[in-house]
Amino acid sequence: MSQKNETLPLILSLLVTALLLGAGVWWFGKNTGLGGGTSTGPIGSPSAGSNPSPGGGSTGRVSDRLSTGERLLFPEGASPQKQEALQALADRDYQRAIASLEASLQANRNDPEALIYLNNARIGEQESYMIAVAVPTAAAANSALEILRGVAQAQDEVNQAGGLEGTPVKVMIVNDDNSPDVTPQVADALVKDRSVLGVIGHFGSDATLAAAPVYEAGRLVMISPTSTSIQLSGAGQYIFRTVPSDRFTAAALSRYMLERLRVQRAALFYNSQSAYSTSLKNEFTTAVFGDGGQVVGEFDLSAAGFDSVASFDQATQQGAEVLVLAANTATLDPALQVVAINRQRLPILGGDSLYNPRVLQVGGESAVGMVVAVPWILLADPNTPFVRSSRQYWGGDVNWRTAMSYDAAIALMNAISVGKANRTAIAESLRSNADTIEGATGVVRFLPSGDRNQAMQLVEIRPGTSQFGYNFYPVSQP
Repeated sequence: MSQKNETLPLILSLLVTALLLGAGVWWFGKNTGLGGGTSTGPIGSPSAGSNPSPGGGSTGRVSDRLSTGERLLFPEGASPQKQEALQALADRDYQRAIASLEASLQANRNDPEALIYLNNARIGEQESYMIAVAVPTAAAANSALEILRGVAQAQDEVNQAGGLEGTPVKVMIVNDDNSPDVTPQVADALVKDRSVLGVIGHFGSDATLAAAPVYEAGRLVMISPTSTSIQLSGAGQYIFRTVPSDRFTAAALSRYMLERLRVQRAALFYNSQSAYSTSLKNEFTTAVFGDGGQVVGEFDLSAAGFDSVASFDQATQQGAEVLVLAANTATLDPALQVVAINRQRLPILGGDSLYNPRVLQVGGESAVGMVVAVPWILLADPNTPFVRSSRQYWGGDVNWRTAMSYDAAIALMNAISVGKANRTAIAESLRSNADTIEGATGVVRFLPSGDRNQAMQLVEIRPGTSQFGYNFYPVSQP
């Protein structure tokens, strides 16, 4: 009798989750245009995780993926003024382009593509330094806009202050589809373009790992603001990232599990097809064993016929006291099914891909208490200079992807200034940590591996004021 009573709620819970997931797909498809994440609350609110699944396999002409103002890479919802600016840029009528882009930004200040093109138009034909930022403009538009906000803000601040010792900075936007098939081609084009002095990107770990050997061979600096896979550590002398690696995430989650929750047995849910997800799983397993705990079960969210009910039952039968979701965006749906089935019976921990409004929307009450590791959260220190200035730029609050991208851009531009626009000297400047570079999230320093030397922060889902009724809040210190 008790088994029947338990089975019915599980079935109903799965049905509700499936309906919400379908609604979430429609809602996010409708709201991934130029508005970024405004409809979820803060500007650039948590959207796609740091490692979504690759975009389509069609590569097309690489030149069609690059733009300093020649084409709109976010055409959906583009204002007439923004479209007019592109024609003006094509005609090299920079004053008309500037006026049109300024008008477009007055109508929609939350548009980093327009701000980047405005800065480029202001430079016109004069001498400048060029950097590139590679983002999935179509495959994960909302996250791409979050990254661009950080780069656009850094470019605007530097140029408004007179540039790098008098030389302004241009930004080239690159659409890479977050695809490991596309990123090496894009990287090759950027390496061959000698005007490009460094690249901010790529987004997902799989895409970044595919491009890294091309940058290393071509001696062009790449700084990823979002790729966390441990495989990137030590990938080369020209490979860096401003986001902490999965080793930091795993350490933070392991300590929380053992010291705050005071439990020792974890069940891990991950995607075996994702470099990010596999990296986080392996690093967490190593960390938790080293700290005195154990992983009692591993469940592949990407496996054909993955059964969330059976997996949860098996995890509890094996003595799991906590569920750890190392899902990436591609496996967010089955991970949310696990959340729904759990119904707060076991505590849940997760990586940064769970810092996502769909978790708030679909997880709802079942997700309350979930703890997620993120590189930075605004609410932890809401009065920093970066937070105040970003609100002025974008009309709202930004998230960690914007902050990490800002840090990558500031670090790269400082290195260009120190290295006198020499690609090798730029890499040497970043590795030497000779200058104190104050970014959005503190001092930007790199380890010999190219990794960011920074701890992760923990956030918890609690009832809040977002349109879903729940928010991510910093975990209070013990």
